Amino acid sequence: MRQERNNIFAGVDWILVFFYIVLVGFGWLNIYAAIVEENNFEILDFSKRYGKQLIWIGLCIPLIILILFFNSKFYEKYASIFYVISIIALVFLFPFGKEINGAKSWFNFGFMSLQPSEFVKACTTLGIAKLMSDRQYNLKLVKNQIKAFIIIFLPALLITLQPDAGSALIYLSFFFVLNREGLTLNYIIIGVTCISIFFLTVLFGVSKILLSLYVIISIILIYLIYKGGKRFLRFNWYKIIGLYTIIALFTFGTAYIYNNVFKQHHRDRFEVLLGLKVDNKNIGYNSYQSEFTISSGSYFGKGFLKGDLTQGDFVPEQDTDYIFSTIGEEWGFLGTSLVILFFMLLLFRIIYLAETHTNKFGRIYGYGVASILFFHVAVNIGMVIGLLPTVGIPLPFFSYGGSSLWGFTILLFIFIRLDAHKNYDF
Repeated sequence: MRQERNNIFAGVDWILVFFYIVLVGFGWLNIYAAIVEENNFEILDFSKRYGKQLIWIGLCIPLIILILFFNSKFYEKYASIFYVISIIALVFLFPFGKEINGAKSWFNFGFMSLQPSEFVKACTTLGIAKLMSDRQYNLKLVKNQIKAFIIIFLPALLITLQPDAGSALIYLSFFFVLNREGLTLNYIIIGVTCISIFFLTVLFGVSKILLSLYVIISIILIYLIYKGGKRFLRFNWYKIIGLYTIIALFTFGTAYIYNNVFKQHHRDRFEVLLGLKVDNKNIGYNSYQSEFTISSGSYFGKGFLKGDLTQGDFVPEQDTDYIFSTIGEEWGFLGTSLVILFFMLLLFRIIYLAETHTNKFGRIYGYGVASILFFHVAVNIGMVIGLLPTVGIPLPFFSYGGSSLWGFTILLFIFIRLDAHKNYDF
């Protein structure tokens, strides 16, 4: 047993490693396809993005070895320190960060730039796992819920202030982790309800929403009075009026924020998404070209390096946030389905392994990894196929970028290390 402990690869789940290698490898092929020029097929051209991505992929090897070098107790013991360092890094962005596309999200080191928010996700997952792994920790207590919310939403707030609202949205995925550990489902229900009311208010307007709500509540009220009689009305009328008042205030607030706080390009994105406005040349150009590119791939795709729309750069950011459109054109419905299937298998494997942990820290961290990856995949693909507005969230292991690749690699391989040592008593 001692010899196995000294072997950094002992207990490693090679199924997860296999999924990682396949996704990273196939991701690089699509970055290559999205960037390569017709007269230059040189793979090792490090002046191109696909060449730079090869460097980042190669550097993942020593990074993975470094992660596996430390045992699981190291990550549990120093989880709080990792979290604090990540918060300090986000704070330092404001005076020292490099502004790109209007957001101070990067540190520029001359020979490379790093985006701290990609690494903070792993640190926040460690932080929340550390907090909730205490045996005395009970999520049913309000004070414990507040502690968890602070850990989750402090980095989200700092990222929003950069401003990078897309990356901040990822932290909503932690509600799946909290729910698994005992947080009432009411928070998720309230969140989904608020999002639904927001979209309905934008789509139909305040007056129609309130009128429809009044009719629905009136029908429910009549039915309940019929079933429960006057006694029901005597004890519950104030709850019904209170609920209607809260929803009405939220609806008015939504309309005010949408019309007076949101900038015009934000409103345009939502209106294009909901079909209230058709703008395929400006604000809706990315989504329109992406959907058209994916649909042109049909069932089996046009073939590797044979996507004329991809080669023609019709889709902006097709090697980063919109790389799924490249997969759709060149590999077709079959290729996109296989990519989604591999992500699903990866997620199911992580959840399965997390459930086998006797150590609460490892289980919570595993669910955090699965939740973050799921949220990234769902939002990115939903954005690319036009189901969600453009928010600038990368597709894990596929989108170009060293910070993104390293961030997801760290996130996943810390869990692989925790899983490898789950049966050891260090």
